[in-house]
Amino acid sequence: MALSSRLFSKSKLIYGSQILLQKEHAIPVRHFAKESAPPALKGDEMLKNIFVEVKNKFETAIGILKKEKITIDPEDPAAVSHYAKVMKTIREKASLLSESQDILSTIEIETQDIPDARTYLLTLKEIRVKRGLTDDLGAEALMIDALDKVEKDLKKPLLRNDKKGMDLFLAEFDKINKKLGIRKEDLPKYEEELELKVAKAQLEELKKDALEAMETQKKREEFKDEPESVDVKTLDIRNFL
Repeated sequence: MALSSRLFSKSKLIYGSQILLQKEHAIPVRHFAKESAPPALKGDEMLKNIFVEVKNKFETAIGILKKEKITIDPEDPAAVSHYAKVMKTIREKASLLSESQDILSTIEIETQDIPDARTYLLTLKEIRVKRGLTDDLGAEALMIDALDKVEKDLKKPLLRNDKKGMDLFLAEFDKINKKLGIRKEDLPKYEEELELKVAKAQLEELKKDALEAMETQKKREEFKDEPESVDVKTLDIRNFL
């Protein structure tokens, strides 16, 4: 997970600095509660809608997978790249989130009501830990140091709606980005690298599952005359859908 951890740290610094500002401009949902709230759905109707949505996404994914030849070879860059492209197509057609989009969505949801910068940064750390990632770049320590510096100058805790304080803090973020060699314009590259890392991990899991299934099958009497081993790279998962 080392590479994905580094990519998460890079994305987190960029995404985090953007979301950090959103508290100031956020409009509470309760302001629209009476005028814009959709009509309440009964429990069975809500469950039906959820089921239909999940069913449609599942059928979309299966439809795409049935058309694509997936080579289960996590060590082959071409196979990993193709698998990543197929997964991207599925996400786009089924309206699913990518890994980086999921991280961004999680950060937005879990930090939207946080008023101060320190709790915000601690929440970012909690999100990272829950995902099993490590902070290989040391970004968290650098961000806390930057916050300590700003709060020392302000002589008070930094709130996210404090424009002057946030300007100072984001200026420190820019220094951290520069120190770590992180550029906002490189974010698409970081996202692509992360998706390739995820694709390889998923292919490794598919390979592991296939090998375990074949090992179990060999132990069954009806398959005793089958070849001793099959190269998983020759398997076509379309035959099992």
